This record gives sequence, C-alpha cells and structure tokens, in this order.
Amino acid sequence: MKKLLFAILFVAILTAEAQVQTPQPSPSASVSTVVGLTDVKIDYARPRTKGRKIFGESADVLVPDGKIWRTGANNGTKITFSDDVTVEGTKVAKGEYLLFTWPGANEWTVSLYKDLSIGGNTDGYKAENEVAKFKVKPAKLTEKVDMFTMNITDLSDDSKTAKIEIAWENTSVKFGIAVDYDTKVMKSIETATKVSPGNYANAAIYYAENGKDLNQALTWINEAIKANPKAFWYVHQKAKIQAKMGDNKGARETANESIRLAKENGNDFGYVKMNEDFLKTIK
Repeated sequence: MKKLLFAILFVAILTAEAQVQTPQPSPSASVSTVVGLTDVKIDYARPRTKGRKIFGESADVLVPDGKIWRTGANNGTKITFSDDVTVEGTKVAKGEYLLFTWPGANEWTVSLYKDLSIGGNTDGYKAENEVAKFKVKPAKLTEKVDMFTMNITDLSDDSKTAKIEIAWENTSVKFGIAVDYDTKVMKSIETATKVSPGNYANAAIYYAENGKDLNQALTWINEAIKANPKAFWYVHQKAKIQAKMGDNKGARETANESIRLAKENGNDFGYVKMNEDFLKTIK
C-alpha cells in the first residue's frame, strides 16, 4: 500500500511540474497609451483570419452582422481607464470594462460592460451591466489585417482626445474617448502651491505655454514673485506672459526689471542676454 501511495504521489508531482506549453492560436496582446494624464490600456487576444470570411451576412462568416461578438478571442477584450473619461459622449468612470460589439456593413454597435466575470461568454450578457452603448461607422481598409488588432490612435495635439480602433480583415472601426486632465492639473496646482509658493511659477508657465488663461497665468506668476521678489527668472517669465497678452509696454518694463535683478545678483545664468534677446522681439 505504501509503495502504491508513493507511486501515485510521484506521478502527481511529475504531472504538476511537467506541463507542456504550446503556442496559442489566438495569442494574448496588450496596448497602452497615456492620453492627457490618463492611462488607457487594452488587453485582448488576437485570432487570425486563417482564410475565413470574417464579417458579413452570409452563413459562412465567422462574425455575422447584427450578432453580439466578444470582440476578439478567448476571454474577449478588456479596456482599462485610470481616470474618468468620456466615450462617444457618455461619461464612463475609471475602471476596467469588457468590450462587446454588434458588427454591421454600415454601422456597428459598441458596448462597454462592467461585469468582467462573464469574460467572452456572450450568452451571459445583460443590458443592465452596460456603462456605455453607442453606434459608429465602419471603414474599409486598403490592406488586409490578418490578425485581429486593437489600437489607441489619433491622439490629438492637446492630448485631450484619442480613438480606440478595432481592425480585422478589411474592416476598421474607431470610437472616440476624451479626457479631462485640466481638473487633475488644477488639483495638483492647488495642492502644490500650498506646500511651496514657488510652484505658482510652474503653474503660470504651464498655462502660458499651453494656450490657457493668461490672466490666471499672470496672477500666479505675480504670486511667485511676491514670495521671492529677487527671482529674476520669475520676472522674466512674467514679461513673456505680458507679451502674450499684448501688453508690450508692460513686458518691456518687466524685462528690464529682470535684467536689473539679474545684474544685481552677480550670477545671472544667462538671463541678462535672454531678456535682451526677448526685448528685440517686441516693439
């Protein structure tokens, strides 16, 4: 009996340790991008076409028009947002969501779904767990995409919007997301300036260089100068803000004050020349 038990245990140990791994027909993949200050990540599986017709109305297609699809393979596709976002006009709280779609020749329906436990089981889908549902138009691709692919693309210059793309076979579908990083920046500014008034300067420069409220930028740079009146580098930034506001007379006076303070300091770190060069750019 002892020999039998030992043999059973030995086989069990070998079975546990000697697991054979083989390539998956639909390998796992992920793509992530920071949009504004929000981390956007997509985890999905990538099936191949394998000569099959993927989308359409005929009986032999893999993903029939109008039928719910897990959007990928295996456990479907999961999208994660680190902050609250807006998806095609609908507010979506930060978190993880499954992506379900209903393909169509002229229109796709897309859903973000909060119950992750169903994975790719479309039979378990319940409308009550939808957090966003919307329609988008598909586009035809000029080059065939053999492996199902998800992308985060079309990031705007101000990093406030981007597109999530679904691409497979000859079809591309995109839907938009929008983020609000100003709220986060403002909270950071509010917290940081309580700790160090010098952070007002960073806030002012951020506003001035990103096309935001110049009056607010001027208020903040004045707060920074109030806390450190001899900071000729802050005074130089104030002159640049004034010039952006169209106050060239004030900008000239402020730049000359920055020169005076820099010379008085004895070690101007190049700010005398920077101010002199700046003065040549304004009338």
